[in-house]
Amino acid sequence: MANKLNDSPHVRETITDFDFDDPNLDLKHVVEEDDSPYPEVRSAVSNTDDLGIPVSTLRVYLMGLFWVILTSGLNQFLFFRYPSITIPVPVVQLLSLFMGRTWANFMPNWLIFGYPLNPGPFTVKEHVLVTIMGSAGAAAAYATEIIAAQRVYYNKKYNFGYQWIFVMSTQMIGLSMGGILRRFLVNPPSMIWPINLVTCAFFNTLHSQLYAGIGHEGGVSRERFFFLVCMAAGLWYFFPGYIFQALSYFSWVCWIAPNNIIINQLFGYVSGLGMSIITFDWAQITYISSPLVIPWHSTANVGVGFVIWFWMVVPYLYYTNTWYSKYLPMSTRTPYDNTGAAYNISRIINADASFNITAYQEYSPIFLSTTFALSYGLSFASITFTLMHAFLFFRKQIWIQNRRSMYDQVDIHARLMAKYKQVPEWWYALIFVSMFAIGVVSIELWHTELPVWAFCLSLAIAFFFVIPVGMIQATTNQQIALNVISELVVGYALPGLPIPMMLFKTWGYITMIQALDFALVFKLGHYMKIPPRAMFWCQILATMVSGTVQLGVQAWMFSNIPDICSPTQQDGFICPTTEVCGTASFVWGVIGPQRQFSSGQVYHGMLICFLIGALCPLAPWIVSLKWPNSFIRHVNFPIIFNSMSYIPPASAFNYVPWTIIAFIFNYVIRRRHLSWWMKYNYVLSAALDSGLAISLVLIFFTLQYPANGSIGINSIQKWWGNTVFRNTADAKEMPLLQPPRGGTFGELRCARGGESVVYESSHASEDVNDNFTYLWYYQRITDVLCV
Repeated sequence: MANKLNDSPHVRETITDFDFDDPNLDLKHVVEEDDSPYPEVRSAVSNTDDLGIPVSTLRVYLMGLFWVILTSGLNQFLFFRYPSITIPVPVVQLLSLFMGRTWANFMPNWLIFGYPLNPGPFTVKEHVLVTIMGSAGAAAAYATEIIAAQRVYYNKKYNFGYQWIFVMSTQMIGLSMGGILRRFLVNPPSMIWPINLVTCAFFNTLHSQLYAGIGHEGGVSRERFFFLVCMAAGLWYFFPGYIFQALSYFSWVCWIAPNNIIINQLFGYVSGLGMSIITFDWAQITYISSPLVIPWHSTANVGVGFVIWFWMVVPYLYYTNTWYSKYLPMSTRTPYDNTGAAYNISRIINADASFNITAYQEYSPIFLSTTFALSYGLSFASITFTLMHAFLFFRKQIWIQNRRSMYDQVDIHARLMAKYKQVPEWWYALIFVSMFAIGVVSIELWHTELPVWAFCLSLAIAFFFVIPVGMIQATTNQQIALNVISELVVGYALPGLPIPMMLFKTWGYITMIQALDFALVFKLGHYMKIPPRAMFWCQILATMVSGTVQLGVQAWMFSNIPDICSPTQQDGFICPTTEVCGTASFVWGVIGPQRQFSSGQVYHGMLICFLIGALCPLAPWIVSLKWPNSFIRHVNFPIIFNSMSYIPPASAFNYVPWTIIAFIFNYVIRRRHLSWWMKYNYVLSAALDSGLAISLVLIFFTLQYPANGSIGINSIQKWWGNTVFRNTADAKEMPLLQPPRGGTFGELRCARGGESVVYESSHASEDVNDNFTYLWYYQRITDVLCV
């Protein structure tokens, strides 16, 4: 039977049609039916379809609107809080199933405008569409973060009309790009999008779907397995999440020597290298993503990159005082001035938020922690490496897919989807043109200082990078962070203008991310056999409603929550991601890259990373040509260079347990117990995530948010297990050296004869007398030179 099936034309073509090296392809477990050649896909996705299942019903739209409003509002409210929590997709999946079945059992079947209110049993395809609509609010639109940063850091308070147009333009242009490029990022079977496999497995588990790839492993059913693990995970999180929070930040070495700075820098989790490496918190382990989802070769590349950059390069740079790093914490997201204090951006901008160069010269250059600065260098390398990697490894597939229509696919899932009416590409083109028009209106009607040509350039950057970045993400589940290319371009093109810089970045980078997010959702619909036109209208509606609700909630928060986005806000609404956005606007918008990375500047040496990134793909490509089955085919330099994209604030206690768990499940168990892995692995991931999310929501709304957070303030909140990790040099973000009292580190800049003269002034000593001597010497040099 297997030989007969493997001889079928579709299967032979599926196996032989890959004109590029794909480490996900597992020829040892080649299909025994007309199915995907990828075991991961076969384990989670059915290779059959029922065209008669109700899909686009009135019930779907009513339930979907309920969930998109609820998730958008709650997640936007919680987005500005630290530690932040969200209502993730698995929770929407679980609760919407209960809601749908209750609806089917008790709602009368009235006709509304000719459509039945209760068409019968709640189907899996209805469930998928409701979840897709609800997931539109799972993450805050990045444009709302830009609006918050404009308000917090530059006192720019635009009206709701501008905010709505801006958000809709960025979101909908991303949707149109994802739709236009679906032939490259959705239709090919090699574009797996691994995170979708967890979602598919969860859907099939909840609806007791049976299919070939599920295997024949005995034991408890997947439904019972899910609910047992979900319950256990939810109960356990009460310990690291509330009762004994040191289990989450288990920096046990720092507890032994809380005031030893070097020990805390090596073993601390907040601002150190995290060599304590232990955590008992699934939320910390999945901070990067679920380790059960990502293919092992991808996880291994991240792990190798982490060890190289974070445990080898970072300490070398720090302890050799590169970029004056000893005067700063090793790993933080805060920018600093030359006294080691947080950078005060208000001292170097004018009333209109433009750059004041005189005030800048009188104040200080901007300094970044070692990990923050290195992340920019690695981003430079990722830009050139991604382009070179895509050209060398994906050029044939890009060319093939450019010529192939939806009706000429070798994958069983694509052939099943070809039976439905497709969304014409002109629909997406119409959305793009209309959203482009309102984008132009938003930058011209309101005083943003972003010229139309810069708006067009930002979209060109997004289109240029979306295919190579998308192909890497679709095969590895790792998104290459290329925000720096937008920041770099606009920093040189429009120097000293932070507001245009943030707008350019949003359209140039975030629009690309939105396109990839929509491609991810398109692939989910592809796997679950959802008619494309039903998907289209649900996404359009959910995107518009989600953006509107998020803006409304944000406006209410800024009007009603005292001191929001202040570091001392009593309820924790300190807006950490808005701070990162503000820091980027300081570096790239106000001060500009020419004063950071140009010749003679502090971080000029990092420009060599562009060349390194361009050359690195050549070695594995050449080796793979001569030895196509060698281990080098699994070496992915874009992922290695991108491995620090979550640092800061992530640390080793996020990366190391994540890598170990991925090795156990996606390498050891997958190889030795493939049947168990295919039946339970993705269900396990969904169960752990769901239990965590439910517990997070319960803890926050029952124990932390009520009574202004005063529940247990004199008991459980103050006991040793909830305070020990906060009372360390690591948690206090202490640097190795302090500047001389009353002095600065870095470079002394003096205006003389109309020129800027630079004198080195970095010196500090742990000996107090030596510091006094240096201060006297430094003041004498200043008196002589700065005249």
